[in-house]
Amino acid sequence: MKKRIAILGSTGSIGTQALDVISANPEVFTVSVLTAGNNADLLIEQAVKFQPSEVVICNATHFDKVKSALASFTIKVYQGEDALVSVVESDDVDIVLTAMVGYAGLLPTIHAIKAGKTIALANKETLVVAGELITALAREHKVSIYPVDSEHSAIFQCLAGEENNPIEKIILTASGGPFRGKDRAFLAEVTKAQALKHPNWSMGAKITIDSATLMNKGLEVIEAKWLFDLQASQIDVIVHPQSIVHSLVQFEDGSIKAQMGLPDMKLPIQYALDYPNRLKSDFPRFNFLNYPSLTFEKPDLETFRNLAIAYEVLEKGGNAACIVNAANEIAVDAFLHDRIGFLDISDVITESLAKIAFISNPSYSDYVETNEATRRFASDMIQVKV
Repeated sequence: MKKRIAILGSTGSIGTQALDVISANPEVFTVSVLTAGNNADLLIEQAVKFQPSEVVICNATHFDKVKSALASFTIKVYQGEDALVSVVESDDVDIVLTAMVGYAGLLPTIHAIKAGKTIALANKETLVVAGELITALAREHKVSIYPVDSEHSAIFQCLAGEENNPIEKIILTASGGPFRGKDRAFLAEVTKAQALKHPNWSMGAKITIDSATLMNKGLEVIEAKWLFDLQASQIDVIVHPQSIVHSLVQFEDGSIKAQMGLPDMKLPIQYALDYPNRLKSDFPRFNFLNYPSLTFEKPDLETFRNLAIAYEVLEKGGNAACIVNAANEIAVDAFLHDRIGFLDISDVITESLAKIAFISNPSYSDYVETNEATRRFASDMIQVKV
């Protein structure tokens, strides 16, 4: 039987590439649900092509437009964020690909897990914010979570067949972003346009800025703890500008396994959607002769403070990572709207961590409260800066 896929965030970078994977493998996959935040035009186009059972447009102001455009099809159209938690529970869904950006992916993922759906996780913030809660729910409901991030997919692939061999440590690779090697004086003057020019990957705006600040790598460090049941001391980061080695695992005998390939998100998406199978693809192939030199270097934690902050909150636990995630989302949005400078992003995060109440054993309601309080605090702080 075909695997029935719900894509949360189908109009974003991961969502559109997932649909490319599904298009290339119509005998394996079918689309049951598509959701989008604001991009009604692309959602309509996708729905007409893939004929899902249901679509959700989160921004209710676009509901009439989407409903009218799809009126001649047997597609149910819903509006608002509440609809997301309903569609993931549908009997027509086998796998939920969480490709939404940010905190918004948390609640739908919780409902999908409780409904027993397999999770293909591209929304790293879900585990960053509430990793302990999510992993406990997955165990309780016997739900598999397959990582879609290229780095975590690489670790996941390296661990295949190694179930009885303990991990000594993992090594997450980072491109270094567009400002690798630059100092703080340079970063103080960078523009949004410069920060959005990633050297290797094509991603959405928020993730691209996170990559430039190294916060994306910091979030991946936290996510890795929960995905692979590791301590902070078992997670290393190394800068690898070519983005060919996607990540590595070192075992207790000292042996290291790496997963390699050209920087293309379609491969980890495809692997997660049809695990444990490796579908034949026409993706471009890596050739060593085109990359005679693969280089590696230590990340600069003093210049790029966000990665150091991520390690700090990983050690601290509780709701600390939730605070960091919320502050970062507010700060990055402000930077993208030219309201603060590049280095101000770290300042907003650091100040939020200092001022928002720490909770050592948070419940779901604590995470919700922490997220809201941090967003208010960070927004007020940015308003003062402006």
